[in-house]
Amino acid sequence: MTKLLAALGAVVIALVLSACSDDARVASQNLSKAADNFEINRRIVFYNGITGEYMLTIEGLCSRDNGSTSTKLAIVCKVGPNEYKKHFLGLSDNVTYFIEQLEPAKANVYHYAVTFKPSVIVPDITVR
Repeated sequence: MTKLLAALGAVVIALVLSACSDDARVASQNLSKAADNFEINRRIVFYNGITGEYMLTIEGLCSRDNGSTSTKLAIVCKVGPNEYKKHFLGLSDNVTYFIEQLEPAKANVYHYAVTFKPSVIVPDITVR
């Protein structure tokens, strides 16, 4: 019951805070949420600033892992209905990356997106 109340409180706070945001910020947050839910087709390119060449390109329904650091980047891609791949890449002072959204996506500036996933609230339990 307390988890439900906490979740409802979070929704109310998100709705109140979204009313104070400008349109660009709400659209950006909604696009980021869609990308994190593997709904946005992206291209991630790693570029060597010294040689001027692309080192690696990843394309698909991919999300940047928010736990990445300034020297390590993790990209998670959905490759099937319940299949995912996670790529780890090292960054240096001469290697950078950019993430390109390949197709336009609808983003409603009047609606703030909140996604509840029961599997996150009540995880699967594995007994060994």
